Amino acid sequence: MMLWQNSAKKYKSMWAEAVWTFMRLMDTTKHGSGLNLALKFFPFAIILELPLYLLVLIGIIRYTLAKTRPVLWREKYPSVSCTITCYSEGRDVIKTILSLAYQEYPGFIQIIPVIDGALQNANTLSAALSCIQEVNKLPNRRLQVIPKWQRGGRVSSLNTGLMFATGEIIMALDGDTSFDNDMIQNATQHFDDPNVIGVAGCLRVRNRDKSLTTIFQNIEYMLSIAAGKTGLSEFDVVNNISGAFGVFRTSFIRITGGWDAGTAEDLDMTLRIKQHFGRHSRLRIVFDPMAIGHTDVPVTFKDFIKQRWRWDGDLFYIFIRKYRYNIRPKLLGWKNFFFILYSGLIQQILMPFIITFYTVALFILFDTGVIVGLLMFIYCVYLIALLILFIFYIIGISERISQDIKYLPFLLLYPFFAFITRVNSAFAIIQEIFIGTHYDSAMAPWWVLRKTKF
Repeated sequence: MMLWQNSAKKYKSMWAEAVWTFMRLMDTTKHGSGLNLALKFFPFAIILELPLYLLVLIGIIRYTLAKTRPVLWREKYPSVSCTITCYSEGRDVIKTILSLAYQEYPGFIQIIPVIDGALQNANTLSAALSCIQEVNKLPNRRLQVIPKWQRGGRVSSLNTGLMFATGEIIMALDGDTSFDNDMIQNATQHFDDPNVIGVAGCLRVRNRDKSLTTIFQNIEYMLSIAAGKTGLSEFDVVNNISGAFGVFRTSFIRITGGWDAGTAEDLDMTLRIKQHFGRHSRLRIVFDPMAIGHTDVPVTFKDFIKQRWRWDGDLFYIFIRKYRYNIRPKLLGWKNFFFILYSGLIQQILMPFIITFYTVALFILFDTGVIVGLLMFIYCVYLIALLILFIFYIIGISERISQDIKYLPFLLLYPFFAFITRVNSAFAIIQEIFIGTHYDSAMAPWWVLRKTKF
């Protein structure tokens, strides 16, 4: 009985200390006591994350105001080649092919599914071939299925598609991604500006309600892709053109030599394009939230962690191993140079370690009650920031408001999901540093990756 009473008192004492710590953090009026404690959290939260957050919000406001401008009539509809990288999609590739064939676009569309390792992926090859008759009878549409018998990975498939592409615009698309029927219309209009050489498409989660993991990824795609890149595009600092949905001026991609072997081919191509910006300051990459694709994401949390393990390890490989000598103003231009340093190296490489070390330090240096109070305060700060960004997204960007708004209650749990992904990112980067995990990527065979050592 006495043991139970002592435990109860200790439990109450811990929560009392937690509440007291939280209140001190919220109250900065008493001789700065709350401010002093808050500074243990704010140096990285405000100094490192707030500028990007404000830049995105201001960009969304600019985009929202610009939407009211009248759309100009187009004089030309450029021909488009859609390269689809296929490996093990099976009959799902039919959704992708038909969603491109039935686009509301009067120009010519060439659809090129490249079946990587066609011998092992006979189902995918058969599904793609079954669409030929239906697609080719449509006006201004041509389906050209390319069976690549030896597996070579995504980069090999993209470069094969580039060889067969006849369009002025080339799209690099995933075989498990389908598209709204106005996607090509929206994406290609930006190329009326001769300075635009790439368009990043907006990805939505197609299997968003399969599990709690897909729900959180759906929120992440809404906030980081749709909202985040919309804001960044207003200042011409789009950080990446997604590998699942990228649109390029074909002539420029051929000048750069096509996609490079290795891994993280989307970020690789984005950085190689930006290396021309130092000499040609008017060149642009834009993001269009209305050019929409729908992709499947990992359903289980285990598969999600494995995917991000590869993605986050690839970030270190690209920024540090491969392009460490290319990140300079002479190549990138000053604006993109500073933004890559900030968004790429600080936010994506350094920030996961800061958050991880800060969390470990909390548990070493403070009592349980203080830790709980601090974490409550951090949670509230991030939740408020998420709510503001979500509201801006709903009001200014979302074209499916009734669908998106129902995920508002899940924002209460989203900070925990974001924290886990940041910690996971730190461990993925550590593994890449010491053992080079990008050489073991499932995106290409080992004999391809081992020939691209950095």
